[in-house]
Amino acid sequence: MSHPVAVIGAGPYGLSTAAHLRARGLPVRVFGEPMASWRSHMPAGMVLKSTPVASSIDAPQPGHQLADYCDAAGIKRLVADDDLIEIETFVAYGTWFQERLVPGLERVRVVSVDRRTAGGFEIKLDSGEQFTARAVVVATGLSGFARLPAELAAAVPDGPTPTGPVSHSSQHAGLDRFADRELIVVGAGQSALEGAVLAAEAGARVRLVARTTPGFGGPPWEQPRLRPRSPFGRAWSLYAISYHAHLYRHLPPQARHYLVHRILGPLGAWWLHDRFEGRVEVTEVREITGAAVADGRPELTVRTPGGRLREIAADHVLAATGYRVDLAALDFIGHALRARLAVSRGTPKLGAGYCSSVPGLYFTGLPAAASYGPAMRFVCGTEAASPRLVRHLVRAHGADSG
Repeated sequence: MSHPVAVIGAGPYGLSTAAHLRARGLPVRVFGEPMASWRSHMPAGMVLKSTPVASSIDAPQPGHQLADYCDAAGIKRLVADDDLIEIETFVAYGTWFQERLVPGLERVRVVSVDRRTAGGFEIKLDSGEQFTARAVVVATGLSGFARLPAELAAAVPDGPTPTGPVSHSSQHAGLDRFADRELIVVGAGQSALEGAVLAAEAGARVRLVARTTPGFGGPPWEQPRLRPRSPFGRAWSLYAISYHAHLYRHLPPQARHYLVHRILGPLGAWWLHDRFEGRVEVTEVREITGAAVADGRPELTVRTPGGRLREIAADHVLAATGYRVDLAALDFIGHALRARLAVSRGTPKLGAGYCSSVPGLYFTGLPAAASYGPAMRFVCGTEAASPRLVRHLVRAHGADSG
C-alpha cells in the first residue's frame, strides 16, 4: 500500500491543498475538524472583511467557488464588491467544499510527527493509530497562535479564558455574554473594531483602547481606477502580493517580516464605520504599561498620548491583539524534527513550493506568511499556495513510496 500525504488541518488551506493532491491522484489523509477556527473561534454575527472575489477556496477544477455554493444552496449570489459575507455562510461554504472535494476527512487529532530514518514521516493519532506518510502538509491555520501582549498576560498567570477577567478574541463564539457589562477591547484591527461593535450591539458598554485612532477602508466605489485590481483592492503593492507571492521569499528577511505586518495591517472594513461611530468609546493611548485584577475586575495602567499614567477598569478585557506564528505552539512536531527546521523569528523558513528545510515537510497558510507574503493570511492566498505546493510535492514525492 502506498504511503499517503498527511494534511494536518481542515480549514481553507488544508482543504484546498488536499483537493489539489486528490486531483493529482496522490493518496491523501486529512485530519481535523472542518472549518474549525471559523466555526468555533469567530463570533456569531461576524461579517468577513474580504470581498466575495477574495473569499473563494482554490480548487483544482471549476464549480467550487463561493458563488457556486450560493447557487447550490439557493441563496443570493455573493459576487459584487459590496456584497457582505456572513460568517455562517462562509462556514457552510467551506463545509460544502469539503464534502464535495475532500470526502473521508478524519476528525481526529495528530499527536506527533517525526522523521523516519528510512525516509518519510511517522504520524501518531489520538485514536492510537500510527502510520507512515511520504510527506506532511501543516495547514493548522490560527490554531495555537493567539497573541496576548506581556502586559496583559501578567494579569492572568494561568492564561486568558472567556470566563475570566481577560480573554483573547479567538476564545469567543459569541459576545452576548457581555450584555449590561463594561468591556474593554484592546486593539485597532478588524477583529477589535468588529468585536467592539458586536458587543455594543449586544448591550455591552464598550471602550476600545488602542495606540492609534481607529481607521476604516473606503468603499469599493471609491477605489482608484488607475491602479491594478487585486482581491484586496486597487494598489500596486496589493497586486504584487496577490499575484507574485512566489517572489516574496527572495526579499531580505528584514524586509519580509516588515512588509508582512505593514501591508494589509490594522484597518476596519468600510461597512463597519457607521456601526462603530457613536456606539464605542475610544481611548487612544501611547502604551499599556501594566494590568492587574482587583476584586475580579481587570485594571489597565496606560500611558496617555501626553505621557500621563492613567488607570482604566472594566468587568472584562477582550484582547483583540491578533496572532503571532511560533512553531513552539505546534506541539505535535517532534523534538528531533523541530531541531532540523530552519526558522526566522519563530516562523519556518520556506523554500520553493512552500517546503521547509526538512524535505517533505510543508507549511501553508498563516505559517507561510513570513516567506510568501501577507496574502497567506487570507483565504484568497490559497490560489497562490495550493497549486504551487502540490506541484512541488508531486515532483519530489509523487512516486509510489509504499
